[in-house]
Amino acid sequence: MTSLGIQRLLGAVFIGLGGWALLFPAYVERIGFTSDHFMGTAASAVLIGCFGAQACLCGIVIALSRFRPITFMVFGLAGSIPFFIFNFYFVFVVKMFSNWMLLDFVGNAAILALCLTGYRKLKAEEESGEELAAGN
Repeated sequence: MTSLGIQRLLGAVFIGLGGWALLFPAYVERIGFTSDHFMGTAASAVLIGCFGAQACLCGIVIALSRFRPITFMVFGLAGSIPFFIFNFYFVFVVKMFSNWMLLDFVGNAAILALCLTGYRKLKAEEESGEELAAGN
């Protein structure tokens, strides 16, 4: 797979999980929050839907942008490590989120893995001149 394919797969992670929150916000809230923190209001559905829309927008930008190796590296680290901490804190310490939020952890692990792979792949492509041949 080329670095562009990895980049588009990265965008698909955001579009997939974000689209789920955008299209089914009440369901995402119901399974994502513990009963003590579940609100189930129209306002909470709007907020989750907005979160999903932002994730979809991010996925579209990722899929259509031109990444450099440093883009993969910075996005992978900044786009996953803070969220690992966030997930751990709100799932295991505060216990606001249910174990279903571990899906977000899996998504963040995928983001980190794809970005590290994309970084290595794009560096290799640039060194071998494949980038110009592939039309990236």
